[in-house]
Amino acid sequence: MKKIRVVVVDDSALVRSLLTEIINRQPDMECVGSANDPLVAREMIRELDPDVITLDIEMPRMDGLDFLGRLMRLRPMPVVMISTLTERGGEVTMRALELGAVDFVSKPRVGVADGLSELSTQIVEKVRIAATAKIKRMVSVVTDSPARPVGLNNSLERLKASASGLPQPVALAGRILTEKLVVIGASTGGTEAIREILTRLPANSPGIVITQHMPPGFTTSFATRLNNLCQIAVQEAVHGERILPGHAYIAPGGKQFRVGRSGANYQAIVEDGELVNRHRPSVEVLFKSAATVVGRNAIGIMLTGMGNDGASAMRAMKDAGSYNFVQDEASCIVFGMPKEAILHGAADEVLPLSGIAPALMARLQAAPDRYRL
Repeated sequence: MKKIRVVVVDDSALVRSLLTEIINRQPDMECVGSANDPLVAREMIRELDPDVITLDIEMPRMDGLDFLGRLMRLRPMPVVMISTLTERGGEVTMRALELGAVDFVSKPRVGVADGLSELSTQIVEKVRIAATAKIKRMVSVVTDSPARPVGLNNSLERLKASASGLPQPVALAGRILTEKLVVIGASTGGTEAIREILTRLPANSPGIVITQHMPPGFTTSFATRLNNLCQIAVQEAVHGERILPGHAYIAPGGKQFRVGRSGANYQAIVEDGELVNRHRPSVEVLFKSAATVVGRNAIGIMLTGMGNDGASAMRAMKDAGSYNFVQDEASCIVFGMPKEAILHGAADEVLPLSGIAPALMARLQAAPDRYRL
């Protein structure tokens, strides 16, 4: 069996030793080298040609994010960020994912030895997933954009999007069917896939509900980052809040999120709940509620991710009358969840990531004969 070859990059000798031990205990992987800073790592990567690297953020001589950005432009490869969660950790992690990191693990600030041992299963699972990921060269990287001004007209919004390097929102004539509800599920690679879709949607989009596999402490930063880049308003879902057109609601990390009803309105239900398919939040929970509560007014979107979370519930959505888009293999970082959705017969259309927002908006244009009403 060919082993996954890993290089560990961290300025702490203790962390390098612990990660090396965790990796080498696995029958399917080996740590082929460790480096205490990015400049040493650069030479090590050239020499050893690893399958995956683990990377800290705060290191001497070169910041981990600077190194990641250069790596993804010059020699793209799977990277798992393993770094301490600080007050700005969520924002920094979102930036790392934006730069091309496959996934991340939050390193404990105290009790590192015990903490990393407890995280060992998570670490090796994410390294395995990263080894299968399809990594593309980063030609350009999205920069931070100022917060979305209230009431700015569409032409100025598009100018702002263009200046920030974002895809321009899809411009289509006609009324948008805002009584629809767009339901999105994603996991590994999903933060950037979700950004690609949401930044292309106009302010008059219908309500959007999203489950992205993410732990507590990160979804607030994820929502804030998207809100600063999109014409629609993006926020973490709040229990009991009405789901409004022109807004996107992201499942809070560590909580289950589903759609409920309050009279004629859709409502966000956020609760602790049990793990479903090993996840909290779980795509299965959100999609199952869409099948039950939203029915034929739902439009489902399954994006990149490992595993099968949400596949059977997406089929239930289709059986209830929804129309479903699934990301294709070529554009996925990991083709697990989309593949399972296709195998369950849940997909109406399988599209590259770049084609999903235009297809969604075309479907949302007011043309009643094109819908399952």
